[in-house]
Amino acid sequence: MSGMHTMLHRRRFNTALAAGALGTALAPLAARAAAPFPEKGRPIRIVLGLAAGGASDTQARFVALRLAEVLQTPVIVENRPGASFILATEEVIRAAPDGYTFMYAPSSVVAQNPQTLAQVRYDPFKDLTPISLGARGPLVLTVHASVPARTVQELVAYIKANPGKMSYASFGTGTSSHIYGEAFARQAGLDVVHVPYKGGADAAKDFLAGRVQYYFDAAPNAIQNTATGKVRMLAVAAPRRSPMLPDVPTMSEQGVSGVDMPSWLGFYGPARMPAPVVEKLNTALAQVLAMPATRDFFRQGAYEAESSSPQQLAELTRATYDQWGDIIRKLGLVKQQQ
Repeated sequence: MSGMHTMLHRRRFNTALAAGALGTALAPLAARAAAPFPEKGRPIRIVLGLAAGGASDTQARFVALRLAEVLQTPVIVENRPGASFILATEEVIRAAPDGYTFMYAPSSVVAQNPQTLAQVRYDPFKDLTPISLGARGPLVLTVHASVPARTVQELVAYIKANPGKMSYASFGTGTSSHIYGEAFARQAGLDVVHVPYKGGADAAKDFLAGRVQYYFDAAPNAIQNTATGKVRMLAVAAPRRSPMLPDVPTMSEQGVSGVDMPSWLGFYGPARMPAPVVEKLNTALAQVLAMPATRDFFRQGAYEAESSSPQQLAELTRATYDQWGDIIRKLGLVKQQQ
């Protein structure tokens, strides 16, 4: 019996020793799991699907600097341009849902791309976590200075007097600038040629050179191009006038309806982010976006800095998706290969 007692004692000792070793090995993992978000010194990445230097990039970097101050940890912007934001979106979707990777994205990423681009494999409602709205800013109908039109009505009349001879640029097939262009042509009964480009920079080059005659462009680019004297702004494609462009009327004010969709940017993380992490990021972003310096910086590019709750962004995403879907179906657009 003493031998059996000794064997049992050894088994208990070995079991306790193994449990202690396992506990010691798991301690760092448990500590990390229980660590408050964010861990001081651990970098947070804001992924952007555009090249450095554009309006969205400068906005993201401005926010990142101040977010780092609020959260007391580094915040960096990582540019992943290409494929209409698909590469950046897929990277965020694959990231750990721990709050250290999220993206700053235009509404087209969640509302248009899934309905217009064949390469899109993500579901904006299942694969992403809404964190906060970031900014609102309209697209602007701009016309080359060689075109004798100073209003939308005058542009319509000029195009109708030159059927098949006028062309408009877009960021690419299936993008917002393309859909706006098609909606405008359909509503006004225009015979025009669509010229798609591989992004705003390429489109702007030909537009400024007069090789295409008009263009629904992002507000910051429209302002910059107008300053060259080579183009004019005719209208904002939005439900209401932009506070930063109060003298530029909307399309509907000038007799063309159906080209007045809201345009905005938001912050999204991967699916299944813990609610406390989302809340922490949302609160910090709201603080940064409410700063007078942030609002002033965004206004310089004709954008309004604006935060929201995660639920409000989720609702806005769904509403914008449905609105664009209705227009896409009415125009008969099919998913395109890039």
